[in-house]
Amino acid sequence: MQLFGSDTSPYARRIRLFIAHHALDIEYIHLDIFSDEGRKELIAHNPARKIPFLVNGSQQISDSNVIFRYLNEHYDLPRPTWWQENQLTNINACNDSLVELLICDRSGLDTHSDVLFFNLQRERIEQVLLDLNEQCVKTHFLDCQYLQISLYCLLDWIVFRELTDLTSFAALLNFHTVQSQRKGIKQSDPRN
Repeated sequence: MQLFGSDTSPYARRIRLFIAHHALDIEYIHLDIFSDEGRKELIAHNPARKIPFLVNGSQQISDSNVIFRYLNEHYDLPRPTWWQENQLTNINACNDSLVELLICDRSGLDTHSDVLFFNLQRERIEQVLLDLNEQCVKTHFLDCQYLQISLYCLLDWIVFRELTDLTSFAALLNFHTVQSQRKGIKQSDPRN
């Protein structure tokens, strides 16, 4: 099996950390999706043109959540509860909004302007972070390795890209510090 992703993608990183946590024999291949060669590879495997994607023989799996489900079934690993799935949905929503704002910023748009799209993204980010600040200390949250990994990757990506101020989220900052000792963190650090 091969996992294709970008070293700076929080979605690819969460799968890399999940693979490291379970010591799965899956090769990671960095893909520069902005180079001509990388773009061709991406398009050949995923018409949605998103990373990560997993290749297992003739089977191609796209999207970090679908890859996670595929690996869970393939290796007969524990599956998250519905509550945990909902927490993951919140993490993804926050991450997606941050990606949208980053792309808009890099496209020269003023993401701090009073525009419906930007307002909705900022509102979602704030509300999800408030909720995750409460949820991340609960046993049911901490019982799910993939949920912990996904939240860590979101938080570390926020810090890495300087996307929003986390100082008012004490539980999230503590969670980030504790999780920074997890296996595979240093090898997958986007700063390297």
